[in-house]
Amino acid sequence: MEVSGTGRKVDLVYLEKAISYEAYKLMVDELLAQGRTTGPNQSGDFIHYTQLNQQRMHRLEKTTEVLPVVKEAIGSIRRPQTWLVLTEAWCGDAAQSVPVINILAQLNPLIDLRLLLRDENLELMDQYLTNGTSRSIPKLIGLDTATHEELFTWGPRPTALQESFMGMRSEGLSHDVIKEELQRWYNKDKTISIQQELAGLVAPLPTLP
Repeated sequence: MEVSGTGRKVDLVYLEKAISYEAYKLMVDELLAQGRTTGPNQSGDFIHYTQLNQQRMHRLEKTTEVLPVVKEAIGSIRRPQTWLVLTEAWCGDAAQSVPVINILAQLNPLIDLRLLLRDENLELMDQYLTNGTSRSIPKLIGLDTATHEELFTWGPRPTALQESFMGMRSEGLSHDVIKEELQRWYNKDKTISIQQELAGLVAPLPTLP
């Protein structure tokens, strides 16, 4: 799901403490080596989710193929942008999206991808609630690097999947069933939706297949 920019600005303090994708992965590796994860919930379930997510991220880094039209759109960016992502290591949706966001950011040297942990930055997170109520992640905030002005936002899921998720919740399906359905959708979609949605946000696109 994506939202167009509003002219808001992100305080410099958040950008100064945000880290690179590689630093984020190293931090997660180090936490897992200690039997820990990010955030205040250090339950066995959350650590297990983090281990699974680490595997998913590695797989996506190796298997994601960028669509030519998406590569062209990202490459057409001419002004520096900062892509700031709110995330947590245990979040399944983040594991499916953040590696793809990183792959797209690497297509253009004018894009600087930075990551922040949600639970350490709730003041910022609360400015980007889903449906005005939910601290859903990942949340990507695209910024003009020079002015820190918001250009676009994206997250926590591709539009079609977010609609499906809301429908499953309204039907009262269990968390485990919903989680399985989300994973099945991601596997079938093969990152196509997130690629197309992000490309459409950052640059005018021809009709996508």
